[in-house]
Amino acid sequence: MQENVICLFLIGYKLNKKELKRKKKRPGRKLGVKVKHGAFSLISRGTLPRKRKYLEGFLSQVRKGLIRDLGPEEQDLTTAQLILIDRVIGKLGILRCMEEYARESGVMKENDLLPPLKKNFLSWANSLRLDLQALGIDKRQAEKGRTEKDYLDSIDWGSNKD
Repeated sequence: MQENVICLFLIGYKLNKKELKRKKKRPGRKLGVKVKHGAFSLISRGTLPRKRKYLEGFLSQVRKGLIRDLGPEEQDLTTAQLILIDRVIGKLGILRCMEEYARESGVMKENDLLPPLKKNFLSWANSLRLDLQALGIDKRQAEKGRTEKDYLDSIDWGSNKD
């Protein structure tokens, strides 16, 4: 009797497991059809997909700019700042892959947003924003790094030729 109960329990467990798998399938997404924006190959492999290699130049320029904004040289930055900069570049790469995919495919699919924009884009963008805040980057960052003399020299005082 106890063996039958255990057997029924195990069969019920397997059926429930199948039901859970069935429920976890995403509605509207066919099996075998993958979104090809390339962002997740950047996460899993650490490299951009072939058709997005042109973003490497952009990302390296952004990295150089962040380093220049925070400390004139990479040696002047703390380890934490370097880690955050690398995370920012990774997240920016993911966002740019999604943006390029949306540019190529359009923003809407039928009457709904594209899956990467609908589910992931805002999360990645918010995470990027928080990392930039942790680094201390804001819209006045460029002004903070300048000396008073540099600032005064940049002002066009005009000429008082009468």
